[in-house]
Amino acid sequence: MKTIYLLCGLLCDEEVWAAQAGALARDYEVRVVSFTRQDSLGAMAEHVLADAPDRFALAGHSMGGRVALEVYRHAAERVERLALLDTGYEAPQPGEAARRAVLVDRARAEGIDAIAAEWALPMLAPRHRFDAELVAEVLEMVGRMSPEIYVAQTRALLTRPDAADVLARVGCPALVLCGRQDGWSPPERHERMAALMARPPMLRLIDSCGHMSTMEQPAAVLGALRDWLELP
Repeated sequence: MKTIYLLCGLLCDEEVWAAQAGALARDYEVRVVSFTRQDSLGAMAEHVLADAPDRFALAGHSMGGRVALEVYRHAAERVERLALLDTGYEAPQPGEAARRAVLVDRARAEGIDAIAAEWALPMLAPRHRFDAELVAEVLEMVGRMSPEIYVAQTRALLTRPDAADVLARVGCPALVLCGRQDGWSPPERHERMAALMARPPMLRLIDSCGHMSTMEQPAAVLGALRDWLELP
């Protein structure tokens, strides 16, 4: 049975992939990875590679997509196919550290629950910010994290390398996916990512969907993943 890794993003755990992992587990060995102990993308990538078989499929959401690119940077020959969801590839931008520090400092001073809604709601498409069940699921997931985890993951993002060179080497079957209302990592960025790849990927822009695509439109994301896993 083929193995597929599903990598979680900032302040996310296995819940972010729950709908897809459960469905794919009927046909694949699915391993969901949440990064709660590492403070660099390189260490996160090493954590995946230390656990992984010789060959595997790899999908990453948000920060997990950046980790997936680092895995590919270090071990492209082991990655059979690559999926990048609601993510990015650029190095940190001017002023990014200061912007991130506002919520990080508040979480350290008041606890993770103090920033959960302020962080999470903008991640959702406007229409989904009024979906009480979905909002509760996202906030509960964030609440399972800690200020220490948030600090470490933020440090990883603020020390990330530019990955344009990695995208230019991607020659395996690939998927680039984004919610059309993703205000954090918009469709235009994903179109640029797709254009950089050596082998043109499958590009999917999901309607009525923000940054948390796997939870906002689980069926559409699952369908895209199934199509990607069947690419020749």
